[in-house]
Amino acid sequence: MAAMGDTYSGDFTTGQGGVFTDEVGVITGRVTLETRVDDDGKVVVRVQYKDADEWYTVTGGRCTLHDAADAKPVHDLVLAVLARGGEGDS
Repeated sequence: MAAMGDTYSGDFTTGQGGVFTDEVGVITGRVTLETRVDDDGKVVVRVQYKDADEWYTVTGGRCTLHDAADAKPVHDLVLAVLARGGEGDS
């Protein structure tokens, strides 16, 4: 069961259109997706170019969970949607 502070990640190659981020717009190519549950129960979904240092918030990638156990299914769903048309290996 997930707990506050848990983090889930997966790598994939973006499909057509890439991933929209709040900070820099669209990113494309080989990326890592991270879903983190903050101590206050808020989920933040971020993406980075594979092995880069900078993280970017996925546009629409913030929400509050009623149960931290929902973080893993949320991560799996977001990863599947964003990787559609690309290549996943998580």
